[in-house]
Amino acid sequence: MIAMNSLPRRRFLSTAALVPALLSPLSGKVRSAHAAGTPIPSGLGGRFYKTLKIGMIRDGETLVEKFAIAKTAGFDGVELNAPGYDIDEVNRAVAETGLPVDGTVCAGHWEVRHSDPDPGVRAKALETLLGALEATHAVGGHTVLLVVGHGKDGSEEEVWERSVANIRQAIPLAARLGVGIAVENVWNEFCYDHQGGADQTAEKFVKYIDEFSSPWVGMQFDIGNHWKYGNAGDWIRALGKRITKLDVKGFSRAENKFTPIDEGDIDYADVVKALIEIGFHGWCAAEVGGGDAAYLKGVATAMDRSFGLAS
Repeated sequence: MIAMNSLPRRRFLSTAALVPALLSPLSGKVRSAHAAGTPIPSGLGGRFYKTLKIGMIRDGETLVEKFAIAKTAGFDGVELNAPGYDIDEVNRAVAETGLPVDGTVCAGHWEVRHSDPDPGVRAKALETLLGALEATHAVGGHTVLLVVGHGKDGSEEEVWERSVANIRQAIPLAARLGVGIAVENVWNEFCYDHQGGADQTAEKFVKYIDEFSSPWVGMQFDIGNHWKYGNAGDWIRALGKRITKLDVKGFSRAENKFTPIDEGDIDYADVVKALIEIGFHGWCAAEVGGGDAAYLKGVATAMDRSFGLAS
């Protein structure tokens, strides 16, 4: 299993809207904090690995070709959607390109939810998660990204209790396989106030992860998703070792919209400082619109620039 930020087996918790296609990462006026002159702290080099969602790779007919394109563009891994792929085909792509599958995204987690009031739907969500853990392990991945539910399924307490009880049943398999469950903070109206301001904290997410009391449940913290609701650096500090992986996209509070990674007004200087403070070692997945090989190289370059990795 590939080393991550304090691998789940090495840590124990003390108590623990789909993004629209975005513009080219190099287009438009750059407004991020680092672009405005704030220096990005050094310190992530050699312990920060770039990955991307498989759907972003628009060129290539086969997985071998797609993996090769991602590698040439400057990525260190690929995230797949699981279950649902041909395991032999994926392993062949890994072997021929040398590019690993660092993790997966659980298939159908938006539509078939762990928080659904119907026990039958929750059973199907659990079945899918178990299948995703098995499929991820079979291709060498070490996390399954999971949207745990949606606020529309009931009160916060109901969504909390249903999702925790359902997901908890997958922990024994996750532990046996060595594949972590990585909860993503998304626009699902849960553990934050969707109508609230940008002064919200990560307190509820901290308590939610801790509810599992397991080193096999952590967070894939999406830096762009909650910049609208709170300061990413502060959220990272609060979540600490619960963060096992990152997602990144840009966001502009001024325009109230998602942007390419190196646009918008995210304070990447503070994000990097916070990641250094919590001792982050691991993967960060680009989650923006897809494109051809040249476009993907631009995404990788934008990540390097945003996180202070550019030479």
